[in-house]
Amino acid sequence: MGAGRIGKMHADIINSHPGCNLKYIFDVNEKFANDLAKKYDAIATSTAEEALTNQDVHAVLIASATPTHTEFIAKAGNAGKAVFCEKPIDLDIDKVNECWNNIKDLDVPIQIGFNRRFDNSHKKLQEARKSNEIGQLELVVITSRDPEPPGLEYLKAAGGFFRDCTIHDFDLSRFILGDDPIVQISAFASTLISEEAKQVGDHDTAMCILKSKSGVLIHINNSRRAIYGYDQRVEIFGSKGMIISNNQGPTSVEKFTNSHTKANDPIHYFFIERYSQAYKDQFDNFIKTINSKTKPRVTFEDGRNALIIANAAYESLNTGKVININYE
Repeated sequence: MGAGRIGKMHADIINSHPGCNLKYIFDVNEKFANDLAKKYDAIATSTAEEALTNQDVHAVLIASATPTHTEFIAKAGNAGKAVFCEKPIDLDIDKVNECWNNIKDLDVPIQIGFNRRFDNSHKKLQEARKSNEIGQLELVVITSRDPEPPGLEYLKAAGGFFRDCTIHDFDLSRFILGDDPIVQISAFASTLISEEAKQVGDHDTAMCILKSKSGVLIHINNSRRAIYGYDQRVEIFGSKGMIISNNQGPTSVEKFTNSHTKANDPIHYFFIERYSQAYKDQFDNFIKTINSKTKPRVTFEDGRNALIIANAAYESLNTGKVININYE
């Protein structure tokens, strides 16, 4: 479902996976669907229902516009199809809750697309926390900065900086912390870069401080503009040391000249390049979940909880207060 930029990437991943075939493609833009279907020898359907009711279809990948996600999740789940849905589930927590009530008793896997959990470097940090390699976890620091601001039309539909951008970092924090829930948040945001963000009342620069139930502090900083590329760094600090998941580039070349010392090639430009492996691994995990009849590693509840934290961030921003987070 969806044949835009992210849908095209997913279509290529599906087509390349040995465990599945791409059967149908649906998009309200029929040209997008037709072009993609022709590329992968699939069927461009004019209605979503044609694909959702077909007995040959075992799974549905949702990469359409965010306001359609809950509808497709409910329809696919109730049709007995396994579901993979890009984040966020929706921008409206009431729609998310309604969808959850509709599908919570279904015996089908529903996985949400928080791909950073599947990044090899980020996973090492979570594993180090679980194995006590750095002792008692005390601090988590996440830096996540885009190379340039998005356009006006994107910002109009994005749902705000915390729900579109920082929501990845909220989920990554939860992933690293494991069973230690985030219980408080204090959020700050500014509009320093983007005229388009000003036009829609959005932000382009933000910092959040979060606190877990055990007292671990998490610092998240975001920007819509990093002139040097897609800045993705995560640090965990504890009683026995520190581990950093650092930026990555196309090569590991370092240059030493009369004008530069230890100069690296530019880091990856944006998310599809930086998280290419993670996108493939999360989809492979989805297929394994279906075949093994096990619980997805990123659940509907994970998507819901990340949105709840994003909403609490806005409450903090608007009130200037530290907000206690309620997941009920």
